[in-house]
Amino acid sequence: MSDGAHFLFLIALLPFVGALVPGVMIRAGRTACASFTAVPTALALILLMTFAPAVLRGEVIQAEIEWLPQLGLSASFFLDGLGFLFATMILGVGLLITLYARFYLSGDDPMGQFYTYLLLFQGAMLGIVISDNILLLLIFWELTSLSSFLLIGYWKHLPEGRQGARMALAVTGSGGLAMIGGMLILGNIVGSYNLTDILAAGDLIRASDWYLPALILILLGAFTKSAQFPFHFWLPHAMAAPTPVSAYLHSATMVKAGVFLMARMWPALAGTDAWFYIVGTTGLITMVLGALIALFKDDLKALLAFSTVSHLGLLTMLLGFGTEAAAVAAVFHIINHLTFKAALFMTAGIVDHEAHTRDIKRLGGLRHLMPVTFVIGTIAALSMAGIPFFNGFLSKEMMLEEASHTKWLDSYYVVPVLATLGALLSVAYSFRFIAHVFLGPVRDDYPHKPHDPPFGMWAAPALLTVLVLLIGILPAVAEPIVTAAASAVTGADLHPHLKIWHGVTPALYMSILAILGGAVLLAIHAPLDRAWIKAPRPEAKTIFDGLVAALAAFARTITEGVHNGAISRYLAIFTVASVGLGAVAFAGGGLSERTRELLPIPPVIAVGWLMLIVATVSVVLMHRARFRALVLIGIIGLSISAGFAYLSAPDLALTQISVETVTIMLLLLALHFLPKETPRESPMGLKLRDGLIAIAAGGGVGGLVYAFLLRDIDTISDYHIANSYEGGGGTNVVNVILVDFRGYDTYGEIIVLGIAGLIIYALMQALLEGPAARRLRNVDYSQDRSRDRHPLMMVVVTRLLMPIAIMVGIYIFLRGHNQPGGGFVAGLVIAIALLMQYMASGFAWTQARQRIEYHAMIGFGVVIAGLTGAGAWVFGLPFLTSGYTYVHLPPIEEFELATAMLFDLGVFLTVLGAVMLMLYSLSRIARYAGSADVNVEAMDYDPSERQSDAEEAR
Repeated sequence: MSDGAHFLFLIALLPFVGALVPGVMIRAGRTACASFTAVPTALALILLMTFAPAVLRGEVIQAEIEWLPQLGLSASFFLDGLGFLFATMILGVGLLITLYARFYLSGDDPMGQFYTYLLLFQGAMLGIVISDNILLLLIFWELTSLSSFLLIGYWKHLPEGRQGARMALAVTGSGGLAMIGGMLILGNIVGSYNLTDILAAGDLIRASDWYLPALILILLGAFTKSAQFPFHFWLPHAMAAPTPVSAYLHSATMVKAGVFLMARMWPALAGTDAWFYIVGTTGLITMVLGALIALFKDDLKALLAFSTVSHLGLLTMLLGFGTEAAAVAAVFHIINHLTFKAALFMTAGIVDHEAHTRDIKRLGGLRHLMPVTFVIGTIAALSMAGIPFFNGFLSKEMMLEEASHTKWLDSYYVVPVLATLGALLSVAYSFRFIAHVFLGPVRDDYPHKPHDPPFGMWAAPALLTVLVLLIGILPAVAEPIVTAAASAVTGADLHPHLKIWHGVTPALYMSILAILGGAVLLAIHAPLDRAWIKAPRPEAKTIFDGLVAALAAFARTITEGVHNGAISRYLAIFTVASVGLGAVAFAGGGLSERTRELLPIPPVIAVGWLMLIVATVSVVLMHRARFRALVLIGIIGLSISAGFAYLSAPDLALTQISVETVTIMLLLLALHFLPKETPRESPMGLKLRDGLIAIAAGGGVGGLVYAFLLRDIDTISDYHIANSYEGGGGTNVVNVILVDFRGYDTYGEIIVLGIAGLIIYALMQALLEGPAARRLRNVDYSQDRSRDRHPLMMVVVTRLLMPIAIMVGIYIFLRGHNQPGGGFVAGLVIAIALLMQYMASGFAWTQARQRIEYHAMIGFGVVIAGLTGAGAWVFGLPFLTSGYTYVHLPPIEEFELATAMLFDLGVFLTVLGAVMLMLYSLSRIARYAGSADVNVEAMDYDPSERQSDAEEAR
């Protein structure tokens, strides 16, 4: 990493950090909100400019931090000429849009929300243009789709805004999914996901059999993002967004993301016939089609939107030509298009803001009423038309020059003719923008009397028109950045010379023809417009809506057929799919020869196995009797515990026994509120189907286990055994795995367990309110209740066992790092002791003696475990790396202190809190349902029975 390269991380991070500010600063006023929005953008731009001298010399700035090296994912950025150009555009125009939006948005618009979305989008775009890892680039790519969705749908009260946002997300999101596949293919071909490595392996990529699939998938992402035919229809509908959004996303940044991607991947993918015909042809069609539609649009923003589609097609076509000169022209036109199109969108916004309409047929004569806006809009429109001495003329001439000698399917006429036609239409709609909006007499039927806006609104487009004139008259000022960017695109050391006069060339004649033809089209626009309106033509929006409706109907049919609410169907589909995939894998072979023989089976083990089979089959046959099924499940769990103990897995046996005990107790309480028997619901045919599926799945899993047991295989267990003491400071390998090697898994699991306890509590809370509570009060439990509700023997035994159980739990907790035990099992043991208290003496008596809230216990457990894991960072170690030492305190023998004990304490508290919160939740229902007589002290029978018993004794 070179000096100062770490600033690349700061540049990428600043917009995201800045997005936190506008929502707060809006309380200080609109100006303060806009000012503080501009600060992170300005800081990022200043930092970017510090790299300008090096980048313009042709240097590449790189910075990298490893993230997930095993997956090839790193937080790596690089800045070359192309990235510098786009980053400057993103930040520079972002500042202008921030200023413009301050005056454009009304007082009713939530400005803080707007600026938050704007900065999120800005950060995502910056990430795209400076990412040096294609996986990271893909993340930022999808972020642009999401943040642009928020911006396009900013005016949520407008149906067209919501629809435009959905359409943009659907189209660009679908292309992004295709692009992910293409990028992964490239990474697989090259053996690296670093973009610099991929760009340097162009010959390898083009020679691969996977080149064409990768090319098509990546171009789908680029074409959808840059609104290329046939995906061009989403861009005009996105114009329902506020004008600052249109000026920023759809002329300067988002839609150019696809162009950027094609330019970035040029060294790796260009130079083949497939590239030329797919990219070049798509761009050519888009350029002509977009210009033709733009000519007949009456909405100012719609005209500019389709003109943007046309110019994006021009850029795509130039990149598709695959020549260095075409790449130079494309880079130059990216700059020029940015200046005049952003200015034009802001001009359209000004007209709409002041005249309260964007309908061209309701405008005209504005040059007299809005002279400043007229000058700005005219300069930008003349540049868009490609008139000399404006910057658009220079790049248009370079485009026509490249088109004039490009052959398409052995013809030298197709590309020049269509390129000239596109330029001619561009002149026509540009002239129409000027003539039909600003020229002509002043009207007396404007929706609102227009006038020039405040300085703050026209300052940004005015600055852009200054650049239009400056570059148009002195193109050398843009030469350094064009040289650096074009060299980065092609990978060659280019030295283009930008000038106004290129001599008498075919491009000059094509340009003159385009200007004259555009003027003629403007003159006869009225009859052409009437013919256009009458002409039948497909509407892309109608086709899109029909396609979406058809897909939704198809999805609804599948969903309603599969998701009918029956869990048996879901399990059947999942199990059949799993078995099918397993059968395919097994049929493919790959099994090695057997290396082990079966061990002799002792009679006791055979009998235990048969008993386990009998119990399992009994559960299936007797599952309708809920209590009997629960007892059988407990027997199965205890049998498995015995199997763990026999196979020298005491940790697993201890955990299994504890889990079984807690589960059975909780389920027994839950069964109290359920019918004794499950209703008969499944017909015999369904039972047979499910039985066959279950036998196939069980047989498949059994066969897999059998195959593994008969073969020697390498596992990670050898590593764990070898490093348990040295790495984790414990001799109990299982516990060291849980608290160190796979501590993060354990941390996630206790969080899930805590959440489960909280959810059960919330569900039970809901049952105690509303109709459910009324039904509970109406349940009659009297005839099912035993007179010996709290047996004296059980009360006495639980009192005696309580301190013993706590001592055993603490002992198991303390020995867990080196002997069977640990925080999880200790939590379950103590939970069992507390459960027995609830069962023996009742909810009210036990709850009255509770001193710690179970919610807090869960929270403390998760926090303690998390802080223990984060503490490793202080010593530069990975999260949850255990530390340990041995301490000798006379006369006590030497003993171990390990951070794993603190983590285990977090596990212990979370497990205990979650289990007891579940019990507490179920017990509340029991208490609520039988609230007529609640015991507040331990006793051996129902206190309501005392009086009657005494009377009977007399």
